[in-house]
Amino acid sequence: MKVKIHRELDNTSSLIDEVKRSSNEIGAIAVFIGVVRGVSYGERVLRLEYEAHEVLAEKVMEKIIEESKDKYGIIDAIVEHKIGSVGVGEDVMKIVVASRHRRECFKALMEIVDRVKREVPIWKKEVTEKRSYWDEGSEN
Repeated sequence: MKVKIHRELDNTSSLIDEVKRSSNEIGAIAVFIGVVRGVSYGERVLRLEYEAHEVLAEKVMEKIIEESKDKYGIIDAIVEHKIGSVGVGEDVMKIVVASRHRRECFKALMEIVDRVKREVPIWKKEVTEKRSYWDEGSEN
């Protein structure tokens, strides 16, 4: 298990290799990569700015992974989230989940993504051509 809040995310291939090393029982790996969209609510996005309570955010992400292991029986997971200014087209979040079978892998991945967006103390400011505002946690 690995969690990281940082200005730079690790290479996706290295994250996959890292999770593969956790067990020889892995039969499925699912990856989610969140990317900054260029349009939101009909407005052209210039960038997103992320802030976090880094220590607490990492603890919450660790808890989410542990609870996903208990609930779905996944073998391992990695969650990384970027902070600072992030441009359109850039990766902002990477989640890698490893399990014995694909079903629990996909279920766990969906839940981890949703819970990170909902529970982890990371705040997003959206900067568009017309305005800037703090996003209150929409499903976008």
